[in-house]
Amino acid sequence: MMTLEQLNKLTVEEFTQELGEVFEHSPWIARKAAEGRPYTSITDLHQGMIEVVKEAGKEDKLDLIRAHPKLGAKKKMSITSTQEQQGAGLHDLSTEESEEFYKLNEDYEKKFNFPFIFAVKGKTKRDIYDSLQERVTNSQNEEFEKALGEVYKIALFRLKETYKGDDHMTSESRLMTYGKGDVFAYRTFMPPLTGLQQIPESTFEGKSNTVFGVNASIEIGGKAFLPSFAEGDNSLVVATDSMKNFIQRHLADYEGSTLEGFLDYTARRFLEKYTHVDTIKMTGVEVPFESAVGIKNGESSSSDLVFKRSRNEQARSTVSLERINEKMEVTGHSSEITDLQLVKVKGNSFVGFIRDEYTTLPEDGNRPLFIYLNIGWTYENQQDSLGTNPLNYVAAEQVKDIASTVFDEIESPSIQYLIYLIGCRVLERFPQLKEVTFQSQNRTWDVVVEDIPGSEGKVYTEPRLPYGFQRFSVTKDDLNTSAKKAVTSDTYK
Repeated sequence: MMTLEQLNKLTVEEFTQELGEVFEHSPWIARKAAEGRPYTSITDLHQGMIEVVKEAGKEDKLDLIRAHPKLGAKKKMSITSTQEQQGAGLHDLSTEESEEFYKLNEDYEKKFNFPFIFAVKGKTKRDIYDSLQERVTNSQNEEFEKALGEVYKIALFRLKETYKGDDHMTSESRLMTYGKGDVFAYRTFMPPLTGLQQIPESTFEGKSNTVFGVNASIEIGGKAFLPSFAEGDNSLVVATDSMKNFIQRHLADYEGSTLEGFLDYTARRFLEKYTHVDTIKMTGVEVPFESAVGIKNGESSSSDLVFKRSRNEQARSTVSLERINEKMEVTGHSSEITDLQLVKVKGNSFVGFIRDEYTTLPEDGNRPLFIYLNIGWTYENQQDSLGTNPLNYVAAEQVKDIASTVFDEIESPSIQYLIYLIGCRVLERFPQLKEVTFQSQNRTWDVVVEDIPGSEGKVYTEPRLPYGFQRFSVTKDDLNTSAKKAVTSDTYK
C-alpha cells in the first residue's frame, strides 16, 4: 500500500495515474489536485480534490456526475464501481427488482438529465431504493448539489479503502485513537425481547431482561486529538472516566431490548455530544444471567427475582460509526456468540488426509469431537441488528441452537465441513443476514483408557497442546452449491 508521503513525492503523471479513478473516470481532478501537494492526511487530500471540483465549471461537474454508472445497471463499469455495487447486492437483483430500479432510474434521469448517484458502501438495496424514490422529488438545483455530495462521499470511501485500511479508526492516515475498556454496567427491568422469528432448531422465544449486564469498551478517534499526542494539549480530550460514566448512564436512557441496539444508541449519543470526535467503535460482551430456582404456589419453579450469573458462552457485538459530511455513517457492525463449547461423543471421523514422513496422527473413523466455536454474523441492513423489528433480529441463543442441532444431525468427516454446514443453516433460516463467520478450535480429548469391559465408553483427559484451529466465512453463494444441497437437503426440510 502506498503511503501519503510516497503520494506526495510522485510526479504529476504518476500521481494522476495513482488517483485517477478516485473520482469515476475523471483523472483531470487528480491531475489538478497534484498542484496542491503536499497533503498532510487523507482528509486533507480529499478536501483538496473536492476544491478542484468546486472550482470547475458546471459542465465539467455534470460530466463528472454522468461518468458514474447507473445503479443496478448490468453494463460495463470501473472495477471499483463493480465491487461497490456488488457489496450492496445490486448485482443480485431479481427480475422484479431490476425492473423497478430501471423504471425509477429512467424517471430520475429524464427529470434531471444525469444518473442517480448514491454512495452504496455499507448500504442495502432497500436503502438505495428508498433514497431514489425520495430524491426524485427534489428540485434540479437541490439534486445537482446532492449528487455532487454523494460523488464526494464515494471518493472519500475509495481513498480510505486504498490508503487507510479498515482497522485504522481515524480520519487521518495515521493511527490515532484512545478509549476505555471493561466498562461494566447492569440494568434491572429493561424492556423484554419478544416477537422473534421462530425456527425449528430452537425453542428460544426471547428474554425477560429482568437483569441485563454488559461489559463494554469504547474507542474514539479524530484529527482533533493530534495535539494531545504531539503536544500534550488536553483541551479537547474526553477523559476515559467520562466515557465510562457516559456508557453507564445511557444504559438507563436506552428504550430497546438488545445488546446491539444499546451500543448503536450510545455511540450515536456520544457523537452528538462531542462534535469534534470523528470516529467511534463500541464493543459489548453480554454478562449473562439465568433465572434461579424459586417456589411458586408451593412448587419448584424459575424465580422472577433471583438470578444466577452464567459462566457459559456469551453474546458479543461491535458497531463502528464515522462522521462524514456531518452525518453519522455506519462503517462496520457485527454480532457474535463466543466460547461455545460442544462435544459429540461419537459419530465423527477424520480420515483421508495427507500421510507422509511428518504424519503421526492415526486415522479415526468414529471419534469423539470437542470443539470451541466463535460464530459471528452480519446483516444485510444494519438496522435489523438493533432489534427494533424483532422479526428481523437474530438472537445469539438461536445461532447456538442451530450449531448444536447440525452437529447432532450429521456424521461429520471434519470440523471444516461441520462449520460450513452450520453457516449454511444459519443463512437459510435467517435470509436477512449477509455473512456468517467462524473461529473454531479442535479440543478433542486424549484417550487414557481405551476399553472398559461391558461398556462402549472410554476414559479421556485434556488434550495436549498445541491445538488445531479453523477460520472460515459462509455467504449466500454457498446456499446454492450442489454439495450442500446433496448432503443436507433432507435436514433442511
